[in-house]
Amino acid sequence: MRVLVIGSGGREHALCRGLKLDPSVAELHCAPGNPGIAEIATTHQVNVLDGTAVADLAEDIGADLVVVGPEAPLVAGVADAVRERGVPCFGPSAEAARIEGSKSFAKEVMNAAGVPTARSFTCVTPEEAADALDAFGPPYVVKDDGLAAGKGVVVTEDREAALAHAAACERVVVEEFLDGPELSLFALCDGQTAVALQPAQDFKRALDGDEGPNTGGMGAYTPLPWAPEGLTEQIMEEVVRPTVAELAQRGLPYTGVLYAGLALTGKGPRVIEFNARFGDPETQVVLDRLETPLGGLLLACATGRLGGHEALRYRGGAAVTVVLAAENYPGEPVKGDPVEGLNPQVEGAYVLHAGTAVQNGKIVANGGRVLNVVGTGADVAAARAAAYEAMARLRLRGGHYRSDIAALG
Repeated sequence: MRVLVIGSGGREHALCRGLKLDPSVAELHCAPGNPGIAEIATTHQVNVLDGTAVADLAEDIGADLVVVGPEAPLVAGVADAVRERGVPCFGPSAEAARIEGSKSFAKEVMNAAGVPTARSFTCVTPEEAADALDAFGPPYVVKDDGLAAGKGVVVTEDREAALAHAAACERVVVEEFLDGPELSLFALCDGQTAVALQPAQDFKRALDGDEGPNTGGMGAYTPLPWAPEGLTEQIMEEVVRPTVAELAQRGLPYTGVLYAGLALTGKGPRVIEFNARFGDPETQVVLDRLETPLGGLLLACATGRLGGHEALRYRGGAAVTVVLAAENYPGEPVKGDPVEGLNPQVEGAYVLHAGTAVQNGKIVANGGRVLNVVGTGADVAAARAAAYEAMARLRLRGGHYRSDIAALG
C-alpha cells in the first residue's frame, strides 16, 4: 500500500512513524513534511490548501490512501478533491469538518443531538458579547468561531480581556466555564461506525501550573490512571455516536477522526470542543501505544469497512510527550536558531519534529512548537522520566518547555 500524508507538524511525524511500522505500507510519502519526516518518508512540495494539487500528487504517486493531517486543508475541502479522483481519503468533507471550522455549527449539532456541552451564545457585536459574559459570569470563556490554530480561546477572570478578545474576532462563541479535569478522546469513523482510541490528557497553557496564554498544546500523556472505569464507552454513547448520527442525518457522513475535548464535571462529561483531525500533541502518545497496524486501520475508515475491522490492540505501559517551543511562543516565534542534541540516546525516548527546517545543512527552528520529545515506560512516571531526561539533552537558544507535564503526584 502507498500512503500519502498531508501536513508538516509533530502530528504528521507521529502519523508517519506509525504508518512506517505497518508491514502493509510499502511506500510512505508526505507533503510537505519536515526534516524528521524526510528520514522515513519521501517528501513532496505542495500547497496543502489546494485540493487539485493534492489530488494530482496522489494520482502521480499512485496513492492507495491519503491521510489529511491538519484542520485547514480539511475545512478547505482537500479530502473532497481527493475522493473525487477515486482515491480513498482519511479525513472528513469540508461540510463535515465545520464541526471544527465553526464553533457555532458544532454547538448547533451538539444541541440537536442532545450531546452534553456548555451553555453558550454566538455573538457578532460587542454588545452581544458583553451581555453573554454577564449572563455566565467569570471565569469568562470566549472562543473565536473560526479556525485559530488552537489559540483562539481565552479563559480569563478579566472581563475587559474577554471583551477585547471578542472585539478582535468577527464572530465568537461565549460559553459557561466547565470545571473539572480535561481529557481528549479520538474516535475513528467511517461514516457510520465509530471506534474509540485510548484517551489522553494534554496541557494547553504555556507555563507550569497551567499559567500563561493558551497554546496549541505543550505536552500530553496516556493512559490516564485516574479515569473512571467505563468512561470511554460513556463518552462514545453520550457524545461521539450521537454526533456522528446527527451529521449523517444531515447528509454529512463523517469519515476520519473526530476529536472530542471534554471536561469531567460533577454532572458528567461535557464537550469543550470538537476537532476534525488528530489532536497535537495527544496523537504523539496515543499512536505510540497503539499496536494495531495504523495503515490498515485508516484505510478501513476511508473505505467504509471499519465495522468489520478487528478490535484495537495497545502496547502496555505509558507514553508522555513534552513540547520544546521556540522563543516567544505562543506569540510570534523566533525562527532560524539551530537545534542540537536531536539523538538524545535515552532508553525509551525519541524525538518527533514539528516546526523545523534545514538551513545550511543544520536543523533549525521554523515554527512555534519545534519538537516533541516522547518518553515511554512501564507507567506514566517512568515515561515522564525518560521524556525529561531526553529533553535535557536538547539545545535551542531561547527554547522553553513545561516541567510539569504528566506530573500526577
